Amino acid sequence: MKKNIKVGKTKFYLFIFLVISFLNFYFVSRANSNLEGSFIEIKVLDKISSKNTLVKIKNGDEIKHQDLSIKSIKCKNSEFDDNPEITAYIQVKDLTNKNKDDVFVFNGWMFSSSPSIVPFDHPVYDIWLIKCY
Repeated sequence: MKKNIKVGKTKFYLFIFLVISFLNFYFVSRANSNLEGSFIEIKVLDKISSKNTLVKIKNGDEIKHQDLSIKSIKCKNSEFDDNPEITAYIQVKDLTNKNKDDVFVFNGWMFSSSPSIVPFDHPVYDIWLIKCY
């Protein structure tokens, strides 16, 4: 009789362990999915006219803004609330390039809090990452 009780307790503990593992996996995966966004907002400064333009781009889409072609690949918000960091993978082409080269003016990760880590270097335009949602 004691043998059956031990087997029953083992099955019960195994069941509880599986339920807790599933709930942990479920909530962790939901938290990580909330960090990634589908849209970015960037601010484009025209250095000649001194005009700022707020541009909203869906990830995977490419937009044309004046002489630039801007494509957002992926964006992500940090998991820390006290000092939020927004990162986005962005590709920018200069459409005034007469060589028809498909060379990017900027191709990499952009950081909202530290744009100088990987700077966007263009003689006419400047780009800042504002939001990922």
